[in-house]
Amino acid sequence: MNEFINAFSGSNPEDISTSVRLLLLLTVFSLAPSILILMTCFTRIIIVLSFVRTSLATQQMPPNQVLIGIALFMTFFIMAPTFQEINEEALSPLLNEEIGLEEAYQSASEPIKSFMAEHTRQKDLALFMDYAQMEAPESVQDIPLTTLVPAFAISELKTAFQMGFMIFIPFLVIDMAVASVLMSMGMMMLPPVMISLPFKILLFVLVDGWYLIAQSLLNGF
Repeated sequence: MNEFINAFSGSNPEDISTSVRLLLLLTVFSLAPSILILMTCFTRIIIVLSFVRTSLATQQMPPNQVLIGIALFMTFFIMAPTFQEINEEALSPLLNEEIGLEEAYQSASEPIKSFMAEHTRQKDLALFMDYAQMEAPESVQDIPLTTLVPAFAISELKTAFQMGFMIFIPFLVIDMAVASVLMSMGMMMLPPVMISLPFKILLFVLVDGWYLIAQSLLNGF
């Protein structure tokens, strides 16, 4: 800690440059969870996977750790081109002292803005722009992140819930069919979930459900 303070108080430009890099790195790490959740496809993926588990009624199977791990690696896979562009246009030039912090921030925000704008509904974006009394921007890059991020987040939530609704329908039909059969047999005290669960798992396995879910998520981006 003393070395970090002394680096700022020293007159050596190299020490100050190293300290700025360290401060920037710590700032990025502290904001990493928010960036990952609200500025990437992670939100949509984890919500859809949670809907799959809920519709199957398998309680904690798969566990939360497995769902989060799948969502993280799918996010890294989908966002790889965007992250690579950020690294080439902003991070590497900054570390090589070819550009300054302000220019690096501008270069890094361009690809992430393009990604978010592509998956943001105009209605959601207009909501926040109208509230902030902003004029219509000439391009996506003119939209501030403070406006684009919440608009992108609620757009992703709506898309995820739409996909979740479609996932629920076939399993709901199975639950209703099993409940009707049990009532017709007079077995009202037997929980329908106990009988429908094996059929739902069987249906999900036969149609290769995890493949279809992953395919739908990848095609959505």
